[in-house]
Amino acid sequence: MNQQNNCDVLIIGSGAAGLTLALHLAKDADVVILSKGPLNEGSTFYAQGGIAAVFDENDSIESHVKDTLIAGAGICDKSVVEHTASNAKACLEWLIEQGVDFDKEEVNGEEKFHLTREGGHSHRRILHSCDATGRAVQTTLSDRVKQHSRIRIFERYNAIDLICEPAPNNARTAQNSYSEKQCIGAYIWNRNTEKVESIYAHKTILATGGASKVYQYTSNPDVASGDGIAMAWRAGCRVANMEFNQFHPTCLFHPSAGTFLLTEALRGEGAKLRRPDGSRFMPSFDERAELAPRDIVARAIDFEMKRLGADCMYLDISHKSADFIKQHFPTIYEKTKSLGIDITKQPIPVVPAAHYTCGGVMIDQHGKTDIAQLYAIGEMSYTGLHGANRLASNSLLECLVSARAAALEIGETLNGDALYKTLPQWDDSRVTNSDEEVVIQHNWHELRLFMWDFVGIVRTTKRLERALNRVELLQKEIQDYYRHFKVSNNLLELRNLVQVAELIIRCALDRKESRGLHYTLDYPKALPEGKPTILSPTDDKSND
Repeated sequence: MNQQNNCDVLIIGSGAAGLTLALHLAKDADVVILSKGPLNEGSTFYAQGGIAAVFDENDSIESHVKDTLIAGAGICDKSVVEHTASNAKACLEWLIEQGVDFDKEEVNGEEKFHLTREGGHSHRRILHSCDATGRAVQTTLSDRVKQHSRIRIFERYNAIDLICEPAPNNARTAQNSYSEKQCIGAYIWNRNTEKVESIYAHKTILATGGASKVYQYTSNPDVASGDGIAMAWRAGCRVANMEFNQFHPTCLFHPSAGTFLLTEALRGEGAKLRRPDGSRFMPSFDERAELAPRDIVARAIDFEMKRLGADCMYLDISHKSADFIKQHFPTIYEKTKSLGIDITKQPIPVVPAAHYTCGGVMIDQHGKTDIAQLYAIGEMSYTGLHGANRLASNSLLECLVSARAAALEIGETLNGDALYKTLPQWDDSRVTNSDEEVVIQHNWHELRLFMWDFVGIVRTTKRLERALNRVELLQKEIQDYYRHFKVSNNLLELRNLVQVAELIIRCALDRKESRGLHYTLDYPKALPEGKPTILSPTDDKSND
């Protein structure tokens, strides 16, 4: 018999979105945070750039909205963009109240926040903590969560699948329609005991981040495996715009660097992109040059690398003073210095890498999904904010705004007096320990390689069809494996990644144009009117 845990609110994921929501709700509810690894091991911790918000009197919310809409290439939901930009300052002020220390400067004897600029932004509006903003946000919120008496933290727990039951007649969903089912918790894998447990919750929130690990090269940590998107899809939620995967243009290219991101703020502060011979190339691709949005810059770098047969391009900020570089980019300076690169004198070798999932599970402005009592927030959700391309530093902002909105809705509808139900038992009586772990490893590498080669920055219909054929074969193999052997972290992540890969490919095949982050040689032009790509599990004959 597996152990059952109970709570008012279950939050699956421990990044900026999940921790923010937990702190908003914990005064009125018993909250459990499920973290797949250590509490801080998520994409938030590694975010360098900052958070966009209007703090300068020369800037405006209207300008932030306009910049977001331009970057989104015609398919942002304008009302969502306006809602996010309008609530940005209040959410940042809350973050400051929690103890996040953003960089300041003295202007005319008055201390103000130091605002930097990033590609696609028309003004300086990026609040940052040196070049490690994500670390500052993550550690501050983690400390606050650990101190809270009504928040329990389950570290090293994988969510396996959501548990649903028929919904009462009045259960409403994201589109204000009635749901046939409601979520009552999840099956979870305790990595410490290697046993399956269950957890009952009145409200369940998915905040698991993106799916960049589906690609061979990524700037994100290993936990970014699309778990929440895959679980929601299997449970019956629609997804949208999964074809729009943002490749960060500038990741450090070095055999010992691992996945190390180089913040957009480098280009915002004047860094130039150069070919191996030292010549610039961005002015040939866009009038904004290095300050163009990420999709354009990543595609330009990819083009030049393929044209020249080069392993990388170079990012050069050496024309700025050494003091300026060390003050504004201390983390990058120390990291590159440890690898023998002095960025005050030398250019930095860079390549694009998968960075951000712009699409995800469809929700409304309160985080509600197609399933009653189930919410989704942060990178794994589709709100309509990002459209076909995310504007720099709007991601952590979305986490804060969507968490706050979800907290308001959940707080109003949560019945703290409701009884906990007994959940169905997890049955693993017919499974065994596998002696074929090599299957998982092989499939893992195969998946990430063909996704990089066939579903990368530049696509064709033939490549996408090849990828779909391969992913369908992998799905059959993995499902068979899943049915016969005990679960493990690697198996659960692979199962989810293969599902997410299929969704990415199917969305990409459905879009017969090039727009934003989706560029296909077969349809190089954008259609006159852009629309989101929506997939529904009810139309998926293969989904089980």
